[in-house]
Amino acid sequence: MRIQVLTIFPELFERFLQASLVGKAIEKGVLQVSVRDLRDFAPDRHRTVDDVPYGGGGGMVMVAPVWLRAVRALAGEARPWRVLLSPQGRRLDDARVRELAGRGDLLLLCGRYEGLDERVRELVVDEEVSIGDYVLSGGELPAMVLIEAVSREVPGVVQLADSVTRDSFRSGLLDHPHYTRPPEVEGLRVPEVLLSGDHAAIERWRELAALEATRRKRPDLLGQARLSPAQRRELDRLGAAAGAGGVAGSRDS
Repeated sequence: MRIQVLTIFPELFERFLQASLVGKAIEKGVLQVSVRDLRDFAPDRHRTVDDVPYGGGGGMVMVAPVWLRAVRALAGEARPWRVLLSPQGRRLDDARVRELAGRGDLLLLCGRYEGLDERVRELVVDEEVSIGDYVLSGGELPAMVLIEAVSREVPGVVQLADSVTRDSFRSGLLDHPHYTRPPEVEGLRVPEVLLSGDHAAIERWRELAALEATRRKRPDLLGQARLSPAQRRELDRLGAAAGAGGVAGSRDS
């Protein structure tokens, strides 16, 4: 998979693209990420990319001709899917990540200042993506989030494919709790079932623990989660236990 990034701050990506799974994937050639400075496509010697907004108001607006020139030059005949990182875009979630990974090559546009001239959206943007309902100073951090999330869907980036299939949200539920050595930390013990060697029992515990974690932390997800009849019965039991003052999914459950 090839991802291109357009930004006026390419240096922000240097360490990110060298670290962790993304860096290893790039080193192995499984993932290709290139970052281009938008100012390289500005026609004047000052490398101008912004101007005052028509109609007045605070801040500067990034000019359309530079963006159009840059996007068209980088897209070429390959025609990558062109994504503008914007708080006005569709919220990035697990389903959207998988859709974007299935698009093939991506070209990510990172705006700054008060935003881009609207004609950039109309002429060279395929879709807008947001990482949340808040405003950042630019699209660089959202682009890194998107690269990190999408790269996990590329075969060979995550060595254990099971790690991806078990990720939070993949089944509509949060992930189950995880534990490692030592078996006890400041009086809190690892659930005994995880030490039992009984793989069927461990899978059952993980399924129930994921249900309980979702019920407690993100109950909004349960309405659309793909739950079996047995899971729904268990969810009802957990809710009843919590309502009666029980401790569903306790430390040693």
